[in-house]
Amino acid sequence: MSGEVRLSRRRFLKYAAGTAGALVIGVGTVGAVDRPPPLGLLGDAWSQVGPYLRIAADGRIYIGVRDPDNGEGTATSLARIIAEELDADWSQVIVEPLGLGITPGNGQPNFTYGRQRSGDATSIPAAWADLRQAGALGRWLLLQAAARRLGLPADQLRGENGFAITADGRRLSYADLASTAATIDAPSTPPPLKSSDRYRLVGQPAGDVDARAAVTGTLRYAFDETIGDPVIAVLARCPYPGGTLDGADREAAKKIPGVYDVIDITPEAGQPAGLAAQAPALAVLARDTWSALSGRAALKATWKAGDEPEPATSALEQKALEAFADEAVVPSTVRNDGDVLAARKKAARALEATYFQPWIAHATAETPNCVVRLDPDTSVTVIAATQSPRQVYAVVQRMTGFRPEQIDIQVPRGGGGFGRRLEADYVAEAMAIALAKKPDEIRNRPVKVLWTRDDDLARDYYRPMAVHRLNASLDRKKAIAGWHQRMASPSALAGRGTPENRLWQSELVADALPAGLVPNFRSDWYPLPSKLQRGEWRGSPHVTPTFASESFIDELAHAVKANPLDFRLALLGDPRQLPYGGRGGPIDTARMANVLRLAADKLDWSRWLRSENGLGIACAYVFGAYVAHAVEVAPTNDGIDIRRVVCVADVGRAINPLGLEAQLQGATMDALSTALNLAITVKDGKVQQTGFRDYPIASTAPLPYEVETVIVSSAADPSGASVVGVPSAAPALANAVFRATAVRVRRLPLLRELARLR
Repeated sequence: MSGEVRLSRRRFLKYAAGTAGALVIGVGTVGAVDRPPPLGLLGDAWSQVGPYLRIAADGRIYIGVRDPDNGEGTATSLARIIAEELDADWSQVIVEPLGLGITPGNGQPNFTYGRQRSGDATSIPAAWADLRQAGALGRWLLLQAAARRLGLPADQLRGENGFAITADGRRLSYADLASTAATIDAPSTPPPLKSSDRYRLVGQPAGDVDARAAVTGTLRYAFDETIGDPVIAVLARCPYPGGTLDGADREAAKKIPGVYDVIDITPEAGQPAGLAAQAPALAVLARDTWSALSGRAALKATWKAGDEPEPATSALEQKALEAFADEAVVPSTVRNDGDVLAARKKAARALEATYFQPWIAHATAETPNCVVRLDPDTSVTVIAATQSPRQVYAVVQRMTGFRPEQIDIQVPRGGGGFGRRLEADYVAEAMAIALAKKPDEIRNRPVKVLWTRDDDLARDYYRPMAVHRLNASLDRKKAIAGWHQRMASPSALAGRGTPENRLWQSELVADALPAGLVPNFRSDWYPLPSKLQRGEWRGSPHVTPTFASESFIDELAHAVKANPLDFRLALLGDPRQLPYGGRGGPIDTARMANVLRLAADKLDWSRWLRSENGLGIACAYVFGAYVAHAVEVAPTNDGIDIRRVVCVADVGRAINPLGLEAQLQGATMDALSTALNLAITVKDGKVQQTGFRDYPIASTAPLPYEVETVIVSSAADPSGASVVGVPSAAPALANAVFRATAVRVRRLPLLRELARLR
């Protein structure tokens, strides 16, 4: 992370903090995990002023960021929330990642930083609720120190740009006040927060704190991290879900120069998905990556599929269609308003559509990796890019039995997450190797586990494939009177301790639009069997059903010869608040209508009827945010040319508009790339994709030159943004293709192909 402080070549800053107490800095060595020494050993250069904060004598302000940053810009936004309330000089702020904050408490771990998770767009809403108080406490302490120094009441002082300032213009720097502030007791009640009219950082654009390091190649990612001289480990994993080892030439692998040993890895039985190694494997331990990979190749490992091999996607699709047609199959009814059957009997017109979506991998730029240093019976240090440090702790504690104070979880910058790093299987593999009996020459050396791209694609926690069948009843006024959606998929919550009747929660959202807009509405979910591991993928319960519902709305508009924008706005109806049981509710239909109109205006939707190009639009409500995409495509001899893409988002108060814009653009590009190219396929019981040649992330050519973004100004509390740009991008593209091919009387083949890809 930028601004790393090196007290000497072999010393580093170690943070430990609590949301209710001041930040403590200890000095440790690379060779050992020491307990923090007395603060006096640090001299007078540092002073503690509040949670997450340290102020140096030269005026630099170190802000610790609790949530992992895997490219979302979390470090920048969280630090600016604290710096805003502190009234800090942003040019003097240095951002430091905090590892897992944990201390013992009544025999149970006490997570001293509060929630530490980067996923589901949760970081910013949670930080807005509690991290502002950290900065406000720091400002209060500094102003109290200034009041003592000047002999004035503290309420006659204000903070501004790193100074305490009096009404007559006298000023004292935070650096001069820090030592005094550190001696002042915190107030019995939380200090007041700033009013929004005084914001100087929140709402203003700021570059990522790691941008310079990233573009110059000096930013250290998890893959770059190490401890001492680690043993490198790569694994040959069983490619068959539920399969077993058939044979391997271990001796041939050990004869490769640089290979130390080959260790069998057996998944722990009875552990929830994501908390243990996924598959039986052979770990090749070597002095370097090349030797480890050469040893793995020399193994010539062969594997056997289980008794019931994983079916091909087409077989699961057929199971879904059969379930839809079989009245004896009882689905999980997620929502049931009114009477959809009665609405269908009264309908002036009824329409039906079926949509297919494939398995999708995360394919993060940085593949999973983990470093472990284990001192038996003493301590363990784990370095891993993760979106959930607590998940990593749970794995390490279970496998070692260590007390909280013996476990050090360090979380460096990660190269993409998208939900993949919410799992800790790669940490469990590293721990298993660290705990295994090894040759004397490497017994006490750290272990570094590395995944290759083929490992990553073959053993991901995939976004589940899905089949949707939607029925709609239209009344004589061409309005939707009834809506019945059925979805079939393998639940991403299966094997994680979730009750059977709640497995649908990873697949769809009960109150997602058009629920609440249609008087007779029913949503049913059908489970499909699969042995493939499944997990979170960029807001999956919003992404997967939104493609089907937003595409179907366009088909309904087409059937009644209505403008898709007008059809959506009529469906939203008058401004009102719709009950919403998920995070972020209620849904404000006026805010949704606003992002739709803004996206349409930006694309010049008035051309919709007369343009030979296809214009498509779609919208979504995601974790409290409102988003709409508008897309223009032109059919070509080779397929389509994406001419323009507009993304409009209302996420409440934008902490860092520049970072939000980057998130929306990146998420949109990822969604378009996925829609155009990507699918994980299963054949003969195993995943077929092995790299970007057969899982082709889109290159520059098929994607738009830019994603035009509009960020709605709002004073509402902020929602998260990391996944907001995903759900409505693909259906907007599909709807643009729908329109283009409808105009040219060749709609169905291309549309169906795109729907199948999605």
